Amino acid sequence: MRKKDLLVHQLKFDILLQNQQLLAEKIVEAQYARQPQIWKPYGHPGRKKSVRDVGYHILYLKEALEANDPNLFTEYLVWVKSLFESLGFPANTLTETLVCTRQVLSEALPAEYQQPTLEMLDHGANYLGSAQVSPAAFVGLDNQLARQFLDFLLQGNRQAASQLILDEVRAGTPVKEIYLKAFQPSQREVGRLWQTNQINVAQEHFCTAATQTIMAQLYPFLFNGQRKKYRLVMTCVGGELHEIGARMVADFFEMDGWDTYYLGANTPTHDILQTVKQYNAELLGISVTMTFHLPQVREIVDIMRAESPATRILVGGYPFNVSPNLWKQMNADGSAADAEEAIKIADRLCA
Repeated sequence: MRKKDLLVHQLKFDILLQNQQLLAEKIVEAQYARQPQIWKPYGHPGRKKSVRDVGYHILYLKEALEANDPNLFTEYLVWVKSLFESLGFPANTLTETLVCTRQVLSEALPAEYQQPTLEMLDHGANYLGSAQVSPAAFVGLDNQLARQFLDFLLQGNRQAASQLILDEVRAGTPVKEIYLKAFQPSQREVGRLWQTNQINVAQEHFCTAATQTIMAQLYPFLFNGQRKKYRLVMTCVGGELHEIGARMVADFFEMDGWDTYYLGANTPTHDILQTVKQYNAELLGISVTMTFHLPQVREIVDIMRAESPATRILVGGYPFNVSPNLWKQMNADGSAADAEEAIKIADRLCA
């Protein structure tokens, strides 16, 4: 798809974003009418949360339509269904939401937008009927390091978790192996435990913050390799708060000899551009976890192409893993599923 065509396509489905609040309210009204016995106990606060959640459904639907990839919507639906079931909602709650969404959008959208939107909703509903909604554990019984590290984190024992990792490194375990065998699977497992309501938000935040602190303690071990001539600016888009994956990628590049400038979470587009120019970076890495932040990725890429055309752009994160060709629609130069793949692609792009 040419960039001009993509921009037209994006503007077409902005109608969902522009009417997001009104549509969400109508969908919730329809669902409450269909299932009053379920929703009545939650009162007005529960209704507000329902409108908020349906608003997220609309955002994910919009991005799936713009990418013309139903996987972006169906994978989100599976995640929501798993979360709802862990919270004790009836198994058909999300299916009923999709029925109401279809009803409201078929009445509210202009005719030219209806077919792709309703087809996407139907695909999502059919997929839910056969999908596995209980995600498998990310830390296997054979991964003793990750299991022990995660156990310490879940106990709130950051000191023990830190000592475990430092002892491993001092015993000769490469830092890259620590990242791949301890940090990465344990963080994914923390996300799964939260999704299935086995830990709360506070525990999830503690585990993530503790892991970042321990990663920082390993920095003296990152700078021992031969240095390269390349520079990377690594960032998350504005509004994106999930930064640990981007930080792991930046650390891998540092271990590979790159000079890295890690900007962290929620970085404004202007500051990203200024940093790329200031350090004359050959590569910009953009990480995004929430699919509804893809418009910011598009914005950054468009500005970089205009202001710093020589800089290569590598994107990654959950939406790009779900939709392997999405990076092409973002007009990026490539996408990587993990840090090791990112380095291989970056070396090829900057050679």
